[in-house]
Amino acid sequence: MSKVIVVIGAGLIGQAIARRVGAGQKVLLADINEQNARSAAQVLDDAGFETNTAVVDVSSRESVHALVETATSLGEVTGVIHAAGVSASQASIHQILAVDLYGTALVLEEFGHVIASGGSAVVISSQSGHRLPALSIEDDRALATTPVDQLLELPLLREENLSDGLHAYQLSKRANVLRVQAEAVRWAQRGARVNAISPGIIITPLARDELSGANGAGYQKMIELSPAHRAGTPDEIGTVGELLMTERGAFITGSDILIDGGSTASHFYGPLAGLAPTPKEKP
Repeated sequence: MSKVIVVIGAGLIGQAIARRVGAGQKVLLADINEQNARSAAQVLDDAGFETNTAVVDVSSRESVHALVETATSLGEVTGVIHAAGVSASQASIHQILAVDLYGTALVLEEFGHVIASGGSAVVISSQSGHRLPALSIEDDRALATTPVDQLLELPLLREENLSDGLHAYQLSKRANVLRVQAEAVRWAQRGARVNAISPGIIITPLARDELSGANGAGYQKMIELSPAHRAGTPDEIGTVGELLMTERGAFITGSDILIDGGSTASHFYGPLAGLAPTPKEKP
């Protein structure tokens, strides 16, 4: 039976990981924008990969389930690269929670039913989740284990309890990592693994939009005052993704790797303290 790698969010980071783990397998590129999926497929086709494309809205259970059915019709799902998401500055609080938080939980649940033994997944989260103050033990558990279709009903996720889009984004990314921890236990029952990667500023078209947006000066300051003094590249995330998804990372599951050039370290303990974009104060 053919083996299938599913890439959800066919941008540069998803492609970079797929190039490292997809050789000899079918690569199913799924995106909410059909043209994005087709463009990514053309790049991988030209590099010798075997690709298929699909349209998916990760905020819709029906759409994600249809993607699972498409993937399983192509073969045995051995890998999932979940890189879909919206940004804090370009989406509403509702969109951020629906796509980045609920959508990630939904993808993990649906693909957790079909992932092959020995399979693995990576979720692209964000350094932003590491900058949110600690939540209570009860809130952590709720974000990790609440049934997917009840997640958005949690009190801490009500819009009146969120100060702005950045606050919603940070909560969503913290929830991604917590959800990965909980799902790692369930995925292990199928002999599979799941991990998260929390990138810093990685140069992609979306990041360029962020750098020219309302918080652009703050993000530029994050780059300048990080120990690395630069932004990252999709290929650097691809290297970590390859570790997590292959046998070299066989003892890693339920984990999150922060790869941000040290900007989070600088945020807490260095010159970036107090200078990076932060959620607005609640009135």
